[in-house]
Amino acid sequence: MLYSALLVGAALASKAAAACTREQLEAATAAYVAAQAAGNPSISSLALAENVTYIENDEPTDIAKGVISTPITVDFNRSLHDTTQCATFTEISAATKEKYVISTRLLFTDDKITTIQSVVANDGDWAFNATGQLYWTKQEKWDPIPEDKQDKREVIQAAGDAYLDSWGDGTVKAPYGTPCARLEGGSYTGSGRPTANTCFMPEFPKPFKVENRRYVIDEVLGGVGIFNDFPFIDAKKPNGTSSTNFIRVEGGQIRYIHEVTVCSTRNCGR
Repeated sequence: MLYSALLVGAALASKAAAACTREQLEAATAAYVAAQAAGNPSISSLALAENVTYIENDEPTDIAKGVISTPITVDFNRSLHDTTQCATFTEISAATKEKYVISTRLLFTDDKITTIQSVVANDGDWAFNATGQLYWTKQEKWDPIPEDKQDKREVIQAAGDAYLDSWGDGTVKAPYGTPCARLEGGSYTGSGRPTANTCFMPEFPKPFKVENRRYVIDEVLGGVGIFNDFPFIDAKKPNGTSSTNFIRVEGGQIRYIHEVTVCSTRNCGR
């Protein structure tokens, strides 16, 4: 009887472990990008749950009225695949026709997308420049990291958290690599010099704390996508506006940072 119970338990554990594979998540992000390009969230290869939740810039939105229902020429995209959480993060760059930078988090249950959460930046948002963003993101190398050199997910998340925490507490030392480059909107701080560390951020006026953090972590790419509420920057939303940080970590150190921040008024009223 015990042996049978153990077999059942092992089978369930195996099923749970196999419930979300990298291949499935990669297919899902490819389908999502295709759906965004077509402006059709019901595209046949996009497996939506019947009660899928769609959230845009932290506001629950009718999916038929969201940006995903607007055809966009996708010039470049890059995704993270988190098999531990069954979640993905995709950054879409659109500059040649429509002008957007879109960060999207997909959450899955039983192979179905239950939540689509997007931060959608366009003209008037903080430091927005679609042409610059597209140019610089295409220069970066986010190649898969050899398995024996991959950081654990806790290390990757800790690096991203330290970066965000350092904004409000100068005693927190973020693990910047050399080189390290930051892409904020369309502005790039990378100099191309192999010894350059151009990611450092000065401490913001207190009180300052980045809250409501939601993570997607991919050990293979050393990446973490962090949805968060960025305080201070938006004059009309001092407690926090929709923002994402997309970070590459190599050997425990930050190599790339992308920041996208949405404004309630042009340039966040600054």
